[in-house]
Amino acid sequence: MSQVEKPKSENQSDWGTALKIFINLSVWIAFPVIIGTFLGRWLDRKYHTDPWLFLTTLGVCFLVSMYGLITKAVKEFKKIDQEYQAKKKMEAKPITGASENDKENSVENK
Repeated sequence: MSQVEKPKSENQSDWGTALKIFINLSVWIAFPVIIGTFLGRWLDRKYHTDPWLFLTTLGVCFLVSMYGLITKAVKEFKKIDQEYQAKKKMEAKPITGASENDKENSVENK
């Protein structure tokens, strides 16, 4: 194997995060369109405007769905980028043999 494998707990965490994002984004796709479908059909029956209120309501709900989807996706991408940058900073820190407290103690002992 040429690739370094991640620890199992970290790999499971990645899948959990990905599943959470998928569900959150799927909700923004499905629910507005489903609500728009039923609301549009009900309005068409009530006002006898078949199919105009149905199509209008469905179009508005589609726009709401896209707005919610895009804003949620941007937030998730920013969150992932912040986590990546923090991880990158942690990896870039030089590792020293002694901490500041150890250095102060050794100076005081002399």
